[in-house]
Amino acid sequence: MADDDGIDGASSSEALAEFRSLVEAADRKFARVRDLPPSARGPLHLLHCRKSFKAYTLLWHFQQQRRSELVAGGLQRWEIGDVASRIGQLYYGQYQRTSEVRFLFEAYVFYEAIVSRGYFETARAPATAPDLRLRYKELRFLVRFLIVALLLNRNDEVRQLADRFRALVEESKAAFPAMNFKEWKQVTQEISRFSKADASSKTSRPLRYNVLFDAHPTSFPYVARFHSTRVLRLQDAILTCYHRNEVKVAELTLDTFRILQCLEWEPSGSSYQPPIKEPCQNGASSDQSGASGLIDINLAADMMDPDLPPNPRKAVIYRPSVSHLIAVIATISEDMNPDSILLIYLSASGKPDFNAPIQKDIYGKSRSSKGNYAPHSSWERDSSLSQPASANKTNSTDNLRHYICLGSQGAGGSNNLYPEDLVPFTRKPLFLIIDSDNSQAFKIVHGAERGEASILLLSHDKPMSVSDINPTSSGSQFTHFLTAPLQAFCHLVGLSPDIEADLYSGAENLLSSALAEWEVSLCTSNSLDQVWAQVLTDPFLRRLIIRFVFCRAALSLFHSSRDNVVHLPECLPNLPESVSPESAIAQIHIHHLAERLGVLNYFHFIDSINR
Repeated sequence: MADDDGIDGASSSEALAEFRSLVEAADRKFARVRDLPPSARGPLHLLHCRKSFKAYTLLWHFQQQRRSELVAGGLQRWEIGDVASRIGQLYYGQYQRTSEVRFLFEAYVFYEAIVSRGYFETARAPATAPDLRLRYKELRFLVRFLIVALLLNRNDEVRQLADRFRALVEESKAAFPAMNFKEWKQVTQEISRFSKADASSKTSRPLRYNVLFDAHPTSFPYVARFHSTRVLRLQDAILTCYHRNEVKVAELTLDTFRILQCLEWEPSGSSYQPPIKEPCQNGASSDQSGASGLIDINLAADMMDPDLPPNPRKAVIYRPSVSHLIAVIATISEDMNPDSILLIYLSASGKPDFNAPIQKDIYGKSRSSKGNYAPHSSWERDSSLSQPASANKTNSTDNLRHYICLGSQGAGGSNNLYPEDLVPFTRKPLFLIIDSDNSQAFKIVHGAERGEASILLLSHDKPMSVSDINPTSSGSQFTHFLTAPLQAFCHLVGLSPDIEADLYSGAENLLSSALAEWEVSLCTSNSLDQVWAQVLTDPFLRRLIIRFVFCRAALSLFHSSRDNVVHLPECLPNLPESVSPESAIAQIHIHHLAERLGVLNYFHFIDSINR
């Protein structure tokens, strides 16, 4: 097989031909998984996933075992990086369909190995002719890696990847002067906007449910003893968001990013850092380390807490048409268990967008109008990069329309989602979060249900703040309160993200005490509607409910809400008076929090609280 000079030429050619054949076979199976319908989670999805993982396992083992022959035959390092990138995409796609965070860790391991070993960098060596196709591969890879790092809260890694991506775009402009890389420059701007909007997270707790912070010890006995004639658990969630010029990276918007994480358990291995890889004597990194990515590695399983229940599955749909959204809701509703409830999160404006741009991919081709489901968008065609729209020309009479807009009005109203569109799905339990300036239109769902009473959390119609900065620059205020309540409160009163750590920690403790007392109040209330009672034992839904109570109280007592005619957050059915903004409990807790942060002058309290 090997002679005195190294590797036999015939053997090398044979190994390379077999490698290319395995790549083609694996890519065909990869495409089948990518092209499955968005809501595919049954036997067909499992079959294609298993075949794809098996093909890439075989391919990865082959290149490890016969690396020297492959290199002698002309295998390029970027080809190994491309295979590793596909494996990372498979894992990321599995995460998006199953919401199992361990798949995120697996994707991270492969992506981190690609960067640390410079698999794509050799294709950019000075002696190598520039290859536009490979440059696009590397750019797409870096965006995917950055999104995975974002979801794992690897903030340092995100900053490094953002810098690397920015430098690569500039280098690409110089290497390919005939291409303007406009779409990629826009991604650079998106990353900067996203990082700036999410900067306040440096001083706060993770968005995921953490049993150390979110299971309040004082209220736990009451929650544990709480009894309802029927108990529902959150099994699935559908998340979609459409706003002009919204804060996003590729197809991950800031609002869906926050809600997505809010509906997951914080894994015990979230602080895991991959081991530093020692270079070989020749200066190259060793490809035989654990992080080189055997597909059957058990690294992620070791980082997961076996005592944690599974995460609710989440379907994140990017800018769908109404018909596509309804199709996904129908498919997921059909597969719901009898003891489960479906959460639907809709964040969109009630004002029609007449100037939404036509979405194009990096090659200038128009995108399909049927909408994109996030798992598909991140496989190969994840570079749909919208451009900021021009000023809204909508007439003021559009403000009170009874729908929300999921896209451009140029489609003749096909992007308008009416409350009545959701009524047929109320044959199953629904937990609706409507974050819109026209959320009030959806109140008609209450009382019109077809079999199961639904829960509705409805946002206020206008963001509030003491700052002159556009409140929407940090995402939706209502969603911010539901996912990071103290951050949202600080933003409301104009406090900087760089607030002193001890002050912020003290405010966190005050807020935890308030949330715990509201939990006890709900669990011991004699007037709690059965619709709320049946979901109160689910930790994710209970946390959303309690944070809604805080959001409603804070905004109701905020001074601008008394000076202007605004619709404040509402819920249906009504929660007990004991947790209303007018209750002594709510006023006392908001007073303590505002006093701690030195912002009492921004709120109105009843006289007895001020004394």
